Amino acid sequence: MNATAKQKITAASLLVALGIIYGDIGTSPLYVMKAIVGEREITELLVYGGISCVFWTLTFQTTLKYVLLTLSADNHGEGGVFSLYALVKRFGKGKLVIPTILGATTLLADGIITPPISVASAVEGLEAIFPNLPTIPIVIAILSGLFIFQRFGTQKVGSIFGPAMVVWFGMLLVLGLSQIIHHPDILKALNPVYAYRLLVEYPQGFWLLGAVFLCTTGAEALYSDLGHCGRQNIRITWIFVKSALLINYLGQGAWLMHQGDAFLKGQNPFYTIMPEWFLIVGIVIATLAAIIASQALISGSFTLINEAISLNFWPRVALKHPTNLKGQIYIPSVNTILWIGCVLMILYFKNSAHMEAAYGFSITVAMMMTSLLLAYYLFFIKKIKIGWIALMLTVFALIEVSFFMANIVKIKERWMFLFFELFIFMVMYVWYYSRKINNRFLKFVNLAEETPKLQALSSDDAIPKYATHLIYLSKANKAYEIEEKIIKSIFAKKPKRADVYWFLHINRTNEPFTLDYEVIELLDDKVIKVVLNVGFRIQPKVELYFKKIVQELVEQKELNLHIRPDGSTKYNAEPDYKFVIIEKFISVENEFAFKDGWLLTSYFWLKKLSLSDEKAFGLDKSDVAIEEYPMVYTPVSNLELSRKQKTI
Repeated sequence: MNATAKQKITAASLLVALGIIYGDIGTSPLYVMKAIVGEREITELLVYGGISCVFWTLTFQTTLKYVLLTLSADNHGEGGVFSLYALVKRFGKGKLVIPTILGATTLLADGIITPPISVASAVEGLEAIFPNLPTIPIVIAILSGLFIFQRFGTQKVGSIFGPAMVVWFGMLLVLGLSQIIHHPDILKALNPVYAYRLLVEYPQGFWLLGAVFLCTTGAEALYSDLGHCGRQNIRITWIFVKSALLINYLGQGAWLMHQGDAFLKGQNPFYTIMPEWFLIVGIVIATLAAIIASQALISGSFTLINEAISLNFWPRVALKHPTNLKGQIYIPSVNTILWIGCVLMILYFKNSAHMEAAYGFSITVAMMMTSLLLAYYLFFIKKIKIGWIALMLTVFALIEVSFFMANIVKIKERWMFLFFELFIFMVMYVWYYSRKINNRFLKFVNLAEETPKLQALSSDDAIPKYATHLIYLSKANKAYEIEEKIIKSIFAKKPKRADVYWFLHINRTNEPFTLDYEVIELLDDKVIKVVLNVGFRIQPKVELYFKKIVQELVEQKELNLHIRPDGSTKYNAEPDYKFVIIEKFISVENEFAFKDGWLLTSYFWLKKLSLSDEKAFGLDKSDVAIEEYPMVYTPVSNLELSRKQKTI
């Protein structure tokens, strides 16, 4: 079991949890009460009902669903939509692919909405001091600096995230208490009756749920970052975080009820409860918290794409490890997409208030998909009775569908951001299903039946030796199978003579950090299949692994290197390795149905933009040979061709 599965509870680990996972949900007081009140008249029912809805949303949606229930669905200590999918996909028979893609798509969309809405909400506090200050350029500058910084990693500044978030939540507590002490009557807002009355009695009160939902938008991040912090660290710190959030909401409500004006007049209750002398300091702390929230979402997006690549939902792209910190990944292409998306978001929506519906829509969809996958986990793996699962789904569906409806009606005003989500969805859809079509047309042969021919070829001195070790990457799961195209590559045209033929199968496991191998020797020292079991969170370095395997086999006297006194080996005692990669292309000899043709054309277009196999699998270019192989999926069946009779 991976070390992340059980995290020790220490002051340091609790501090890390505060710094990593609570940025999104922790910065929600910046905009939730302002969104609920808006330009409406400030009344007891509106304020008390709004706070009551917030409290019970945090209780049911965040505490009950995520902190207590969903965090239990860990995949060897790892969480998130892909970790959950990896656990339950064998029970879904393909039905869980679309929910998983939808969940991942909307989580990535969160990566372009959280940074601008959080930073904009913080920076807009300056308008209280400088009313005519243009905040959009400031927000773009902060976001651009944040994305430029990603290539250097967050190891150095990451150490301040925990203490900074302690200061942030401490500030929320103090500001809230300073108002509650003077107006303790606000505590009545915790009564669920006020929430019910707001939804039923207040004019169009149901649609206020779109604003209320913003208080729990970071709940999905608690699950996604499970592997970084551990379940118990999250559960313990959540007690402190929820208390700070709730007290601040109550403080804002107390100020609203006693400030004397009937309307908010564009003010943000979060900043108005600050003493005037503290305002600049408060804005700086809020901006730092917003940057930390943005960083958490950006890092989470990198992890999400890394998992998507491993599970065949995303084209292979360049991955970098900017620091020695375990698990820290930097993906340049995703960083660029997120940066462009964030800048376009702030230019399109102009301010944080206009982003609220898009923000709520994306996270609501992600939460609904998690609920569906969680139901499979509880039924098939935890063996919970179907009645309890139905009750759970009914409760969460009622909450989440209500939030979804409240958000979607507001999207019609600014719906163009959906193109970003459509783009992400289509990339995942095309890549996953076109690979399914590819695999459907793969032909396999029995490798054991081919070994006599391989032995004969290896011994035939009339044919020039191609390599000492000839290695093919194979998709064949079964020990004694190999792709037909690999056998054709060895024997067709110019046969490839080698001392040892290796067939390397990379098995992506449903566990996150597996790294081991199995050796199947079909012909002693001549034909060997190796199965590399690699966890879905590990970026494979195949050549490094392979050479290590060969070294171990030689040391254990299971393999002779077959170094022969001819050719290159006369002057160089080191054995040579040659990896053959077969690149497919669509043959002209195909007739497609529209859907299959569209999927495969899109797939090969994406493949041109994606990372090459040698880079993706960690192979040295000097050790790789690329062969192109035409794929015939559906051969032309009715070819009408007539011979013209020659006339004299």
